[in-house]
Amino acid sequence: MKWLALICGFFSLLVCSCSNSVGVQAEKKPSVDVSSDTLAGMQRVQTLKSVTVLGTLESKAKVNERPKMKVRFDYDFSMGRHEVTCGEFNAVMENVSGLVLDCENDSLPATNLTFYDAVLFANARSKKEGFDTAYTYTSAVFDTEKHCTALDGFAYRPEVNAYRLPTEAEWVLVASSEWNEEYSWTAENSDYKLHRVCEKTDSTMQFCDMMGNAMEWVNDWLGLFRDTTVLDYVGAPDGGSLGQRIVKGGSYRNPATSITLYGRGDVYTVTSSSRSDYVGFRIAFGAIPSAVWMGNNGKAASSRIVPLASSATLRSVLGTYQARLAFRNDLTGNLAYVDYSSGILSVNEIADTMSVYHPEISPDGKRVAFCTGLEGVSGRSTLYVRDLNADGSNLVKLDVVSAAIPRWRVLASGDTVIVYVTDAGNNKEESAFKKTSTWQVSFAKGKFGKPQKLFDGAYHGGISEDDALAVTGARLLRTRVSGQEAVWYEGEQACNVSLAKDGSRRTLFLDFGGKTGRKYVGENYGTHERLLVVDSIGNLIQSLAAPAGYSFDHSEWASNGNFAVATLSNVNGAHTKMVLIDLTEGNVVELAEGDELWHPNLWVYQEKNSEVNFSLDSDSAGIYMNDGDDWGMALMRYNMELLWQYKDSINVAVVGSSRPLYALLPSLMSERFFMVNFAQTPNSIHMSRDFLELYLFPHLKKLKYVVLSLDIDFWNKPDGEKSDNFFQNAYRRYPGYVYDKNHNYWRDGYPEGLLEYTTKYLDVKPYLVHEVDRGATMFQYCGGWANPPLVEGDSTAYDSEKNLYEKSLESLVDIIQSAQNKNIVVVGILFPQNPAYQNTGAYGRYGLRRSAAEQLISRFVELEKNYPNFKFLDRNRMGNHGYPSEWFVDDDHLCIEGAKSLTETVDILLNGLE
Repeated sequence: MKWLALICGFFSLLVCSCSNSVGVQAEKKPSVDVSSDTLAGMQRVQTLKSVTVLGTLESKAKVNERPKMKVRFDYDFSMGRHEVTCGEFNAVMENVSGLVLDCENDSLPATNLTFYDAVLFANARSKKEGFDTAYTYTSAVFDTEKHCTALDGFAYRPEVNAYRLPTEAEWVLVASSEWNEEYSWTAENSDYKLHRVCEKTDSTMQFCDMMGNAMEWVNDWLGLFRDTTVLDYVGAPDGGSLGQRIVKGGSYRNPATSITLYGRGDVYTVTSSSRSDYVGFRIAFGAIPSAVWMGNNGKAASSRIVPLASSATLRSVLGTYQARLAFRNDLTGNLAYVDYSSGILSVNEIADTMSVYHPEISPDGKRVAFCTGLEGVSGRSTLYVRDLNADGSNLVKLDVVSAAIPRWRVLASGDTVIVYVTDAGNNKEESAFKKTSTWQVSFAKGKFGKPQKLFDGAYHGGISEDDALAVTGARLLRTRVSGQEAVWYEGEQACNVSLAKDGSRRTLFLDFGGKTGRKYVGENYGTHERLLVVDSIGNLIQSLAAPAGYSFDHSEWASNGNFAVATLSNVNGAHTKMVLIDLTEGNVVELAEGDELWHPNLWVYQEKNSEVNFSLDSDSAGIYMNDGDDWGMALMRYNMELLWQYKDSINVAVVGSSRPLYALLPSLMSERFFMVNFAQTPNSIHMSRDFLELYLFPHLKKLKYVVLSLDIDFWNKPDGEKSDNFFQNAYRRYPGYVYDKNHNYWRDGYPEGLLEYTTKYLDVKPYLVHEVDRGATMFQYCGGWANPPLVEGDSTAYDSEKNLYEKSLESLVDIIQSAQNKNIVVVGILFPQNPAYQNTGAYGRYGLRRSAAEQLISRFVELEKNYPNFKFLDRNRMGNHGYPSEWFVDDDHLCIEGAKSLTETVDILLNGLE
């Protein structure tokens, strides 16, 4: 087909800004040349240094879709002419993961796949055709249906010539020249089902189904755009606190008017483990030699820090998810950290004007101390403390002449102090060493106290709890034992000295391959190639070799247990990896990789015996979420925390879909109502029924009201073991729910400590964009309704699936009857949706013919007459509800202003019932 050229300026910099005046001009199709490829099913795309546009200036677009950003290509690549088909996928994956899709036809797009399923397919095809793989990982996690839900140690290698998913920029570059509604399967013509690939095309089209049919995974993590131009853009360095991915192109469920080139997501948050029956993928091939990532800070970089060990891996080693890793990114000089407690691996870097060395996390894991001086280098250093969060808030400076290498201590009195030294230089010369000194300063309520000198000499390797032993290194292993100075390790060179924090008085250090170490080990080794440990009197008691091809550096004990962390230096001296060292098992676990990673410090939660109920199984109790789960499971996990925390206080429980999740605010209810919002997504009336029967009715002894969403436009969801009803099927993947079931859901009494077990594994707070007390209400921008509104379901489904709607009605009656036996009132709500659905023939976002909706609504009125404990609240009124567009997030979710109004309505209703 003919390709139009995009007129480009000259680019002398990797990233350069562009004006808004350019952004609002009509975009021309990029200049590319597409030809047949020797790779089966692929088309070769020669970019001719093209520029494509991501994002939009449309004010109602999502925040992560604005503004426009240009991407310039300096490489060619190949891409699949169509989405990977069911037949292609099964032929490759049956012998790889055992996943075989059940498709009506082998020519349909392969869908209902996680991002990782697509990655494994790409790797498998690379291997089959004799190529290296673009993706690396150490282990894979599969669910009961053999879908891959996590890849431990996952990393994408753009420099490798292999099969992979296309980047968002590649996808848009190609799609912008093939964007044609006439040849697309959308809600207008698809009959709400998938169609064979390339079934709707013409002879001029080089690529099929870029718009509609199956929505498609692309390679990138989701990040923000900037008004700039980026060369060879490959997305964000990671998925941020939610681990979000990108899907493109819309599907057969979406109206053509709602499918855009700039769209990047689905109805709900998309993560690597998400899957839907309308999401598939196509593959790309080719290296990106000069790949550039750009984080949400707007800074482009040709390198990144990649977390390798998952939260689950750390828990298997450390026994807890509660761990944080702080370190220096030596490329930028900034403090960076990874919080493993959420299960989402994201490197947070705090940009400062000062250079950060030797970070150490506080005993409670909430703050980090660091200095501007470096071990082995003399000179003044400044000590700071700040909160360990993405903002690095509450930065506090210690006002002394010089303070280096901070170490936290908790004194016998319970006071928290920081030990520091006045100079961290070479300690080989005795006279110079004695001119330095060791100090401590209290730190409480975000402020430093008055510094106190402990003794002469810079003992920056740590001090024992009873002050009897202090150690230091950089060049000599100097010690202070019961007030007496000594040099251990036969006076040979030692560095990176660290005193254990478990009271064992062991000292960890690195040497230079000296004779003392060689004699103990029984073989020769090079500088820093062995980690050495001495006991409380200086005798060698353990040694561990660095992985082949590497040497250790920056070794430190972890804050708890028999664990240490260190960097690994390659043969060129670059500190490319950070590792966790299990000194009990002698294992080394890779934590992260990058160009220059320095000074790792690992904080590990230390459990107090008073917090533990030893009768509970720590490998099962409270584990309601798995590493890397999506937003929906995070909400379920949060609901379990809310249940166990407030079970003795709740008298109003909200259950249902994302509609009440957004729209009902516990904090705005009258004082007499202790409401908790348990709504979540995905949801069905059957799931709400089971959650009530299994958990809420048995444990909420004060429960008087259940507020329930009546989402009749998706009441065609099935029930039973093969359905998406979580409590009938997916619960098996989560030890916590299985454990509860095996104990009859604790109907004989809540086991003390279950709340603590629930909260200590994975922290869900990063998933909650805006947490309101007693609920995870998600306040998003008030974008208003679409025009025309989005219809994502078949409005005629009631005709062929009437039995499913009847089953949903039966589940509602089951809820009402069960509540009646417990003197509980059920309030069923129809939530307001875009009034323009009156012009579509559909009741709401997910379809349902309006006449069928009226029939169901009349049945609710009858239920209200027959059951005194059922109150029906119709706030949609077939679209005549009076709620303005500015009160909505989208077509069927209220934002904050609408939520205030609807919460007030529910509050008035319940007060009337009192």
